[in-house]
Amino acid sequence: MNDSMEHKDVISTNPFAVTLLKWFEEYGRSLPWRETTDPYAIWLSEIILQQTRVQQGWEYWERFMHRFPHVEDLAAATQDEVLRLWQGLGYYSRARHLHEAAKQVVALGHFPCTMSELKAMKGVGDYTAAAIGSIAFGLPVAVVDGNVYRVLSRYFGISTPINTTEGQKEFVDLAQSLLPTSAPSAYNQAIMDFGAIQCTPTSPRCLICPLADSCEALRSGKTAELPVKLRKLKIKKRHFSYIYLRCQGMTAFHKRSAGDIWQGLWEPLLIENADLPVFSAPLSLIKKGVKHVLTHRVLTADFYLVELNQRPSLPEDYIWIPEDELDQYALPRLIEILLASLPA
Repeated sequence: MNDSMEHKDVISTNPFAVTLLKWFEEYGRSLPWRETTDPYAIWLSEIILQQTRVQQGWEYWERFMHRFPHVEDLAAATQDEVLRLWQGLGYYSRARHLHEAAKQVVALGHFPCTMSELKAMKGVGDYTAAAIGSIAFGLPVAVVDGNVYRVLSRYFGISTPINTTEGQKEFVDLAQSLLPTSAPSAYNQAIMDFGAIQCTPTSPRCLICPLADSCEALRSGKTAELPVKLRKLKIKKRHFSYIYLRCQGMTAFHKRSAGDIWQGLWEPLLIENADLPVFSAPLSLIKKGVKHVLTHRVLTADFYLVELNQRPSLPEDYIWIPEDELDQYALPRLIEILLASLPA
């Protein structure tokens, strides 16, 4: 770890931090973006790892670093190039924000190195700014993510819901009060790893936990109940009918616009909340009721194929693409699944 020995400078009256830093020295994850203080590499890892497992994110981080080794390379790319490389990670707004933020950095002339500059970057909130700031620049700012909420709520026995204004302020203040200013990078990485490896959401490793003797949740038997999160999410259901138009080796796709899911990604002819159109050839149902779950929506999709000799009239935003070039376009995961079922 880059600053794994910094815990020696931590004031001895903070045993929580000392314990975490000692644990991190022995059990912290070895990750490539931890072998550098390059803020670009660290920022890229943080954006990719939002809502993505480390193992999957690792592969994408390496792809992006290989394709765009410097922030200038990323800024100079087209949005389509960035989305294509991001394909499969989901939450595509992250990729669009990543691209826009790279342009911001280039325009600024240097990588942002203060909290206010970092938070001005597109797609960078309090947590990401704290992670980049502490790891790349040694800023004494505590991170607060899902792992941190879990560790702190269990250890201190805090039942304030983490998705309320009151709860967020309480945990941010507590996290900041525990941060050893001499070791912000190591401590922030330590508590995140501790939540990911030791104090896991289910089946935490309490029997071999170095904090077990002073953990309030373990003492009171409330480990499974903490942290508390209020249910607020309303799930919207939508039904899509996709029609794959095949005409002499070509197919019609369009790019989804802003204001809805999958902005900037490509899809075949979509019919939603309307009757299916009539073509000069019959529609063949390839897949019916394919379920696809997003954070705020549950989608079901029917997939049709129609093979034509002449191109039909379509809305202006549809373009005709050679079928063998579809892999050059960034597609939502649902469309990838549907296309896999197409007959040759």
